[in-house]
Amino acid sequence: MARKSVKAVEADDVAPGERSGSVIAVDRALRLLGVFTVEHPLLALAEMSRLTDMHKTTALRLARTLANARYMVQQSDGSWRLGPAAGWLGARYQASFDVNRTVEPALIELTKTTGESASFYVREGNHRMCLMRIEGPSSIRHHVRIGALIPLADKGAAGRIILAFSGARGESYEEIRRKGYAITSGEREPGVASIAAPVFGPNWRLLGSIVVSGPASRLSRAKLTRHAELVVRAANGLSYALGGGYKADSTESRTRTRRKS
Repeated sequence: MARKSVKAVEADDVAPGERSGSVIAVDRALRLLGVFTVEHPLLALAEMSRLTDMHKTTALRLARTLANARYMVQQSDGSWRLGPAAGWLGARYQASFDVNRTVEPALIELTKTTGESASFYVREGNHRMCLMRIEGPSSIRHHVRIGALIPLADKGAAGRIILAFSGARGESYEEIRRKGYAITSGEREPGVASIAAPVFGPNWRLLGSIVVSGPASRLSRAKLTRHAELVVRAANGLSYALGGGYKADSTESRTRTRRKS
């Protein structure tokens, strides 16, 4: 049987949706770099080929080209890993990236669409910290200071989200993971109701929770449930922008339920 030329192999690798005018080699190189994760930092050529849907010849040629620029490194056993140039690129990104510039517009939009205050919380040990907050337009609202530390044991929707997506066990947390959001009323603070959803970063690492909160007299459970689509959409948009690479359109089918063993 005649062997295919490299060009013929490359033609086979073109996905149906790829335009002939696109920079296919760059697209493929980025796909190859994107298959490495924290859980799988070393990959064999066959695995890279499978994960990218590329022929082994194409994957090997790209890997060698990337290795010449130090974006990939081949180990003595033949497996591949990311190289120092990839780390330098990540460090430059981290140095230039201001999370507040990404989070603030999302909170402003959420406040406009719900008419309530919106906040972003991150985990700090056994506490959650309010990293950013946009107050709602109403004079009667729930007040939280930016930088405030709240024990996770006090729960509330934002705390329950952080616990649920950090692997907490129990049916209530299973339900939160299934739905992709949490609703509470008067749990942490009497007269306050809230709805929250998780925000993820690279490799599906939990970054925190985005929450809409206000007086329980104004936010019934039915109204909070109606806000679920908006809150989950905002959380997914932030996850995508902050490196999670995930963007979806429905509420309950959107959530990845990563649990710790």
